Amino acid sequence: MRKPELLAPAGNLEKLKFAVLYGADAVYIGGQRFGLRSKAGNFSCEDMREGVEFSHAHGAKVFVAANIIAHNDDFAGMEEYFRTLYDIGIDAVIIADPAIIDVCRQAAPDLEIHLSTQASTTNWQAVKFWADEGIKRIVLAREVSLQEIREIKQNVSVEIEAFIHGAMCISYSGRCVLSNHMTNRDANRGGCAQSCRWQYDLFEEVEEQTDELPLFAEGDDAFTMSSKDLCMIEHVPEMIEAGVDSLKIEGRMKTAHYVATVVNAYRRVIDAYCENPKEFRFRPEWMDEILKAANRPITTAFYYGAPTAGDQIYGLPPKMAKYEFAGLVLDYDETAGIATIEQRTRFSVGQEVEFFGPKRENFKQVVTAIWDEEGAALVDANRPLQRVKLKVDRPVQPYDIMRKGEGILSLAGRP
Repeated sequence: MRKPELLAPAGNLEKLKFAVLYGADAVYIGGQRFGLRSKAGNFSCEDMREGVEFSHAHGAKVFVAANIIAHNDDFAGMEEYFRTLYDIGIDAVIIADPAIIDVCRQAAPDLEIHLSTQASTTNWQAVKFWADEGIKRIVLAREVSLQEIREIKQNVSVEIEAFIHGAMCISYSGRCVLSNHMTNRDANRGGCAQSCRWQYDLFEEVEEQTDELPLFAEGDDAFTMSSKDLCMIEHVPEMIEAGVDSLKIEGRMKTAHYVATVVNAYRRVIDAYCENPKEFRFRPEWMDEILKAANRPITTAFYYGAPTAGDQIYGLPPKMAKYEFAGLVLDYDETAGIATIEQRTRFSVGQEVEFFGPKRENFKQVVTAIWDEEGAALVDANRPLQRVKLKVDRPVQPYDIMRKGEGILSLAGRP
């Protein structure tokens, strides 16, 4: 069974390391220019070098998004930027604008180019055009169905990348100017203000009246243009069978906990299916993991037909239990059964926590005691990045995550 690449987002160097350690075959990052996530942490050249070294040491690749829709004044320094990426060892760049593709080819002819989803590629003829232009991989528009992916792979021999998880844009392939209008922040040059997810009142214009009539009564739920989040974890086999070469997770602005949780869950599904497709059975705990990282209800978006009202968020979304990154395992004393933890959010004696990691089954326990680095007993770990020790019920290892939550998530809001 051909195993597809699992491609994960990395908004900064720490998230890159979590993505790789928790099972990503490749990560995509943004530099400090020319990308569509200007508010993400993004990478300096020094961070890129460290990220490439770390990823390559673990058998993973690093791609850089340079996918703005460029205006005339965006090209200054672009040639030097691509030459720097090539010298650093970046494996590929993700580009949407044909002019930027030309600049990259001239500046760094051996740097692999992937066509961004922002190019809105939705049919096999367009895929063939870009393949004939020498583009190594096409990241399909999010409006493409599974059947259309099958037809593309039947007609064109080129790598196909498709989103399997994450936020969906309400506008066609992200070609939105609502943020520009509302905030003067250009969504297609990296400044999207997520205006579609704001809450709005609606009004009806009435002839011969100077005032507009509100369509909502006081106390009604506000209107949004917000989409549910894409989640294809139950449909990974169909994505693989359709011929998708790279399964992409959205979320460079998400937390490290989100990246680790989602990557870990998809890694397990992909490996289980590819190991034995005929005997594969989807395990409910994989979906439970995904929901622990979710902050919106989920949908399959365009993969099985055009979305309906059921794929949008109207009014208040279903309540989702909140899970937080409580601590990062730094070390484990096997003889004493004590872990050294770096605190990320406050946790206390008597609180139930859950440990998970890339090479273990999850386990829950109650925190029975906490000690500081000098051995003094603590009631709680309440200082950011505080290093503490606590007794753990099972062996753990560095980069395992300890999280705290509010119980099991409801499946309310699923399509």
